[in-house]
Amino acid sequence: MNVDKAVFLFLNDFTGRYFYLDFVFYFFAAIAPYIIVFLLLFFLVRNWKKNGWFVGEVLFTGFFARYALVELVRYFFPRIRPFRALEDVNLLLPYKETLSFPSGHTAFLFGVSTAVYFYNKNLGIVLYVFSFLMSSSRVFAGTHWPMDVLAGALVGIFAGLFISEISLFIRRKVEE
Repeated sequence: MNVDKAVFLFLNDFTGRYFYLDFVFYFFAAIAPYIIVFLLLFFLVRNWKKNGWFVGEVLFTGFFARYALVELVRYFFPRIRPFRALEDVNLLLPYKETLSFPSGHTAFLFGVSTAVYFYNKNLGIVLYVFSFLMSSSRVFAGTHWPMDVLAGALVGIFAGLFISEISLFIRRKVEE
């Protein structure tokens, strides 16, 4: 048995045992990502003139990670979800018939976290913690392999670094 499968089975075995643990997994896997992005945007958009570029960069980073890079990787490295590959997976979330590798939710949130980190280190660290909790909850919930979320985190961080560098270049050119 490979490490990815062993870690998945270990973590997924906790699903369905305890109501409160399932609630926490479900919250972080399915609800928290949307709350985090909504709250982040709500507080930043209140002062659009000051934060407009930043909000655009953060959103673009998340969408670039999820809808460009993740789909590109999935094209070259298709992988089915664990509940399709294994029997008796404890599913906590409704599932989609999409490929698993890398995790799109994870790439999006780690991309957002990285973009935020360049503007506000403390808030970026808090978002990284939430991103980690969300991505590991998706393994607990049975929708992703551990390598899916690890790859999603790397894709998101790469997207954040890449877009931040491009954004910095553009802002320097505009200021000249």
